[in-house]
Amino acid sequence: MIGDRIEVNLAGGLDVPLPRMVPVKVNFETTRIEDVAGAVQEQMRQAAIRDKVQSGMTIAVGCGSRGVANIATVAQAVIGELKALGAKPFIFPAMGSHGAATAEGQRAVLEGYGITESHVGCPIRATMETEELGRLDDGTPIYMDRYAAEADGVVLINRIKPHTNFRAPIESGIVKMMTIGMGKIKGATTLHAHGMDAFGEVLPKVARFIMARKPFLFGMGLVENAKDETAIIEAIPAEAIFEREPDLQAKSKAMMGRLLFNDIDVLVIDEMGKNISGAGFDPNVTGRPNRDMPTWDGINVKRLVVLDLTEETHGNATGLGLADVITMKIWKQLDIAPTYANVITSCYLDGGAIPIIMNTEEDAIKLAVKTAIRVKPAEARIVRIKNTLELSEILVSEPMLDEVRRHPNMESAGQPTAFRFDAQGNLAAA
Repeated sequence: MIGDRIEVNLAGGLDVPLPRMVPVKVNFETTRIEDVAGAVQEQMRQAAIRDKVQSGMTIAVGCGSRGVANIATVAQAVIGELKALGAKPFIFPAMGSHGAATAEGQRAVLEGYGITESHVGCPIRATMETEELGRLDDGTPIYMDRYAAEADGVVLINRIKPHTNFRAPIESGIVKMMTIGMGKIKGATTLHAHGMDAFGEVLPKVARFIMARKPFLFGMGLVENAKDETAIIEAIPAEAIFEREPDLQAKSKAMMGRLLFNDIDVLVIDEMGKNISGAGFDPNVTGRPNRDMPTWDGINVKRLVVLDLTEETHGNATGLGLADVITMKIWKQLDIAPTYANVITSCYLDGGAIPIIMNTEEDAIKLAVKTAIRVKPAEARIVRIKNTLELSEILVSEPMLDEVRRHPNMESAGQPTAFRFDAQGNLAAA
């Protein structure tokens, strides 16, 4: 039974020396759109988009559960333009099993991102009911949100980026939302049974199946820079989705933040959550995908520590099992129901495994350093980040400074300072 504290006998205890940490600025491409609403309106006024919308049409506009930059602003602008064309739009959650796989939970996720009926100017219709559109040749049933299936047209708003667990020309974006997100928990579970390593082939096939049977109009594709800012907004008509999404994904990959080191002894992540990444913290950054998935090239992390959950994740700690050490604080915040619903739907159960739990942030970090094989604690290569979306300002241990100085995209931004913990063992803000 886990109470408020865990008492464990450790040879030598956790009185290990830690190297000093140095603030480092990392320079990435940071092109961004200043007027997000204006950019959406400009895209919506293209003939290829405008001509798809007829006066009086009911149009279902799907939004997901990721913490997409400016998502409420984008949704409001899309709804405004659809209404200006005489349509009758409504928002629906296109997020698979997220929000504890309940209609109320999914509505709450949207509202947490500022997508409320009063803000966007239209109804939000949330349901977990689906319509079966038919079956693939192998017998796989294809499901679609009931409200969206009954509408005269469907529009999807989503960020386009590399997926956390597979590689293909089309990964995470409009096509994935159309197939996994719009299918609710039934559709998401059915498609995940194929395995994420098959998604590169399966998801485009399912998207074409859906588009042949239901009036998908266009997707509003969003690409973010390394500072989690909106860099590209593009309205993609249905007939261009399979051509444009790979191009936008390539641009996203080129702009995304990353850790510019090959080897890290201990990676400390201040916070994780579904608003940060579908995997809680992005394996594209940490180099740690789920079991049975290929390891990402370019980075090796010996020990990974997570200190906290974001408020926006509402206790959903999907992906937690990819960490080595967590804090008692996370254990107390963990909401098993939404976490399990999400993890079981994905079929990758290691995402819900519980790592080693330590009582405090200080204990968690010191345990990770102590157990890093063939590493002297005072010489440990430690990197601390806020989360895997915000990588322009990080902390690195003093033994890594020479590597920082040699890299053209990194520069020291302050003096080395010791780790500081309060009386409760909490780490001072980065």
